[in-house]
Amino acid sequence: MATQLPSIDALEALPRRIHSSCDFVQALMKLQRAAQLITSSLDLDVLFDRVVNDIAGAIGCVEVSVWLRDPGTDEMVLHGVRGCPTYKKGDRMKIGVRGMIGHVAATGVTRYAHDVTIDPYYIACELDTRSEVTVPLLLDGKVIGVLCVDHKETNAFSEDQISVMEALAGHIAVAIENARLFRNERHERELMQREADDARVVQQSLFVKAVPLVCGFAFETAWNPAGAVAGDWFDLIDLGDDRCGIVLGDVSGKGMPAALLMSATRAILRTLVKLDPSPGSTLMRLNQILMDDFPMGKFVTMIYGVLDARSREITIASAGHLRPLLINGQCSFLDIDTGMPLGLGATTYPEYKVTLKPGTQLLFYTDGITEAMNRSDEEFGAGRLVEHFLRPLACVDGLIEEVSRFSHGSNHIDDATAVLIRSR
Repeated sequence: MATQLPSIDALEALPRRIHSSCDFVQALMKLQRAAQLITSSLDLDVLFDRVVNDIAGAIGCVEVSVWLRDPGTDEMVLHGVRGCPTYKKGDRMKIGVRGMIGHVAATGVTRYAHDVTIDPYYIACELDTRSEVTVPLLLDGKVIGVLCVDHKETNAFSEDQISVMEALAGHIAVAIENARLFRNERHERELMQREADDARVVQQSLFVKAVPLVCGFAFETAWNPAGAVAGDWFDLIDLGDDRCGIVLGDVSGKGMPAALLMSATRAILRTLVKLDPSPGSTLMRLNQILMDDFPMGKFVTMIYGVLDARSREITIASAGHLRPLLINGQCSFLDIDTGMPLGLGATTYPEYKVTLKPGTQLLFYTDGITEAMNRSDEEFGAGRLVEHFLRPLACVDGLIEEVSRFSHGSNHIDDATAVLIRSR
């Protein structure tokens, strides 16, 4: 059902002559109400319909039309019309060539034909039209359009009424500009949202892959970006000979810039892991490349482990990342040495070996979990992380849900990612 819009009544109650200061104040108040109604419209189609219909209804016009200048051309385009069977929306007219509309568009000066039969610029549209007012729509001194009002009576408009229409035209011009800006901004937002959605689909496709089959082990993963895309990522890479590379990284920053750096880092790492079985050496090579290529101040924290299913041993190297959590009936954080985050400077990455006996679990996670904050600016913290994995049937999806509930309503939201290695 269409919404009934409030009508413009400034012209309807305006006398042909303003004889007193009281009349003048009343006219200004009605004009202000009319202007507020016009400028409240941010949809161009609604705005044009409101202008032509309400002005026509207010003063009994034969015809009301609004023409806008087509940017980059010398033509006017009809955007709103009431009472004219000759022209329809979308029709065009050369500026300065045809009729009063073209003349006013060219001169930027209001023209009043009190008797259209003797006006040299008037072109007949309705046979019973006897007078016409054509008012430029000016913005910053430039003509952006024309408001045209026809009447059945000769000399139907007084100077006071024309003044009101000129004032109203100023508000119409502002309203048109606001609506155009709003439309353009909405289009840009929709375009950005579509691009973000597409980027999210592409990024998700990096994670939706078959998990390598490693005898005696299972993997659980969870990826929860704060926005459409993320700088967090994980990877499980089949290295052959019953070995699997497990990677968890966190690029500094958020959103699209972080996602782009994440994709580049992931691609480089996937190439390097085939060249050297050592996690520490692999991180050193990756760090050198990122130091040369990363923008100043950008970096990546990363933990990289190579799991050997035959020996049940995982070798870990960390580039400034959070300590992994070992779960084997109790929980403890591995006390491992780390090098600097990738991309900041030359460093080494010591290796740490852990034997994962059956029933043991090892958790890699990002700071979007432990540093998640609630509305009281309290962190989720390492303690709650340990508490979660001391419960029966604990899993990473449940962890992400718990963190989301904890931080609900907080302004401090970050990407949250986790990889759990289960030894069976």
